[in-house]
Amino acid sequence: MITLSGTRTVLAGLGLALAGSVAFAPSASAVSQASAESAFRSAGITWTSSGGCTNPNNSTCTSFEGLRQASVDGAVTLKGASSCALTITGGTETGHAAGTYSHANGYKLDFSRTTCLTSWIHGTYTYVGTRSDGAPMYEAASGNVYADEGNHWDVTFYSCGC
Repeated sequence: MITLSGTRTVLAGLGLALAGSVAFAPSASAVSQASAESAFRSAGITWTSSGGCTNPNNSTCTSFEGLRQASVDGAVTLKGASSCALTITGGTETGHAAGTYSHANGYKLDFSRTTCLTSWIHGTYTYVGTRSDGAPMYEAASGNVYADEGNHWDVTFYSCGC
């Protein structure tokens, strides 16, 4: 017989979360380019690339290879909640700042800065100060952080909520 007192620790060590008596895989798993594109297309989210490509090793491309499922889901949630047109301009391709919660590690997406999206972020999220590069930051109740980099929004998706 197994007791539940140690189950959470064991499952956490395996990278699983416990919901009731059923274990679910976390949404932190990486997705393929095709899978992300399919999810974005279904949600009405567009993307653009200055190089017209998806190669993650080319900084002029917009790649989704290795994007976390939580980031994909977060973008889809943002689209539904804001009702704004969303265009992704940056994903997991090289050329972004390094770090644990980085583009390369699948936590971040860049979105075109539109009046609709900017107004929605300002009206919905909490201003939390400026980043070290001076970008104003807004935080959602989910913990996701929206940094205004002037010509686009740099969004760190810690969870699938917007």
